[in-house]
Amino acid sequence: MQKTLSYGMGSLCLLFCGCFWLYWIIHNTYMSSKSTARNTIKGVVHINGETSIGRIDDDFVCATLDWWPPEKCDYGRCSWGRASILNLDLNNVILLNAMKAFSPLKIRLGGTLQNKVIYETEGNGQQCNSFVKNNSELFGFSQGCLSMSRWDELNLFFKKTGAVVVFGLNELSGKTIDNPSAAVGAWNSSDTESLIRYSVRKGYTIHGWELGNELSGNGIGTKVSADQYASDIDSLQNIVQKIYAGFEVKPLVIAPGGFFDANWLSEFIKKTPKSLQVVTLHIYSLGPGVSDHLIDNILDPSSLDSVSHTFSSLQSILKSSGTRAVAWVGEAGGAHNSGHNHVTNAFVFSFWYLDQLGMASSFDTKTYCRQSLIGGNYGLLNTSSFAPNPDYYSALLWHRLMGNKVLSTNFSGTKKIRAYAHCSKKIQGITLLLINLDGSTTVQVYISTENDTSISTSTSQQSQNPRTKFATMSPGSKIGNGTREEYHLTAKDRNLHSQTVLLNGQILTVDSSGAIPSLDPINVNQSDPATVAPFSVVFVQIPYSNLSACS
Repeated sequence: MQKTLSYGMGSLCLLFCGCFWLYWIIHNTYMSSKSTARNTIKGVVHINGETSIGRIDDDFVCATLDWWPPEKCDYGRCSWGRASILNLDLNNVILLNAMKAFSPLKIRLGGTLQNKVIYETEGNGQQCNSFVKNNSELFGFSQGCLSMSRWDELNLFFKKTGAVVVFGLNELSGKTIDNPSAAVGAWNSSDTESLIRYSVRKGYTIHGWELGNELSGNGIGTKVSADQYASDIDSLQNIVQKIYAGFEVKPLVIAPGGFFDANWLSEFIKKTPKSLQVVTLHIYSLGPGVSDHLIDNILDPSSLDSVSHTFSSLQSILKSSGTRAVAWVGEAGGAHNSGHNHVTNAFVFSFWYLDQLGMASSFDTKTYCRQSLIGGNYGLLNTSSFAPNPDYYSALLWHRLMGNKVLSTNFSGTKKIRAYAHCSKKIQGITLLLINLDGSTTVQVYISTENDTSISTSTSQQSQNPRTKFATMSPGSKIGNGTREEYHLTAKDRNLHSQTVLLNGQILTVDSSGAIPSLDPINVNQSDPATVAPFSVVFVQIPYSNLSACS
């Protein structure tokens, strides 16, 4: 009897426990599905196709090579290795292929130490020595030298890779550092003139000569007044006109390569109406590389938006001055003092970087130079292995997909989606960039355009908002009927600190021969919304969208 009762109780227990676990599974499955549903939202990107709001250069994407030697250290970490203009391995196959993939990549040679560089040219009696660490010296290093043999090697490399070259010149040559930290006196241009003459004699093509680095406004280390800087730019323009006399296309004269200072820039631009072709700005909006809040700021829409005031103000100054000079971002690493390992060289930084490209474009900025191509903790390429970091692929996709004409774009649905649109590059249509800063929400994005006669509308979406035209885009000739192309970038294992990026679920990596992988899209039905996964970037290429701005 006791044994029978024991079996009975056991059966009841099993029955009860089984029912409990079945309820628990069903309940949690239901709650999970509800949670998933709550974490998928809809939004609309509005694109005004009547007219463009800006126009970028074909080679808008630009990267820098710096002068920093291996002894350059920040916060006890030395991240530059052999990535200097003076010691970079120019025969590295990955480096060659990485640059050739852009066809062309604009390269800016410069940085803090350019103001301490002399050139080993004819008539220069000084010894051509490398930079030596010396904390008592301005910028913490002795004077350095560019030998003409190295200049020859660099130009051969640029010819091989098809690079568009901008070279930063020493603005402090001939000046005296006065107290309090001001550099006074006229620019001694003799060294520069010898370098330019040598370059012309050798047949080297230089797209632009940029005078000085971070000496405008309050300067870094020291500063030059706007009045003196304008006089120095006039001198550089005279040299360029004289040496390149008879050339149909002459190099650009570029300055000041510094941080935004409205009063200084207004005076400088006003005094260089004919001698200056490009105004260069530096962007390090995230603060020091040692900061613990870098990722918080990268993922904060208001933090990203704060830089728009700088672009807007510079645009206003240029318009009101009457100058023909245009705006470039001449150097941008996000976080100064060499960036932050596993942040500014990791997947998460593509959010900041691509948002910067989109924002700068929308304020008619013609070129955007990323600090750096290689070197520090913010290189597009790994300093040691030369392997592309995630931002390299982000830059390459932008370069290949986003055309010259910039379209007014805004997004409604969540502040965590950043949206930018351009007319497509080399094909008819538009390319849309979508960035999802939210790590838990998938966003289904519908596309609304104005002044597009080639698209039909989705009536179910239109009924929700009569003023919105939801695009079911016309097909392109290269893809199947009724489809568009999409490129989805995500981090490996959804780890924002990862230096491995996936394109449409496939890891991007160079092969054993150092070849850059192909960047292949997926085809998506034209009537479907663009699905932007949490913490992801999507380029959407919509062919044959007939917008007035793109015709």
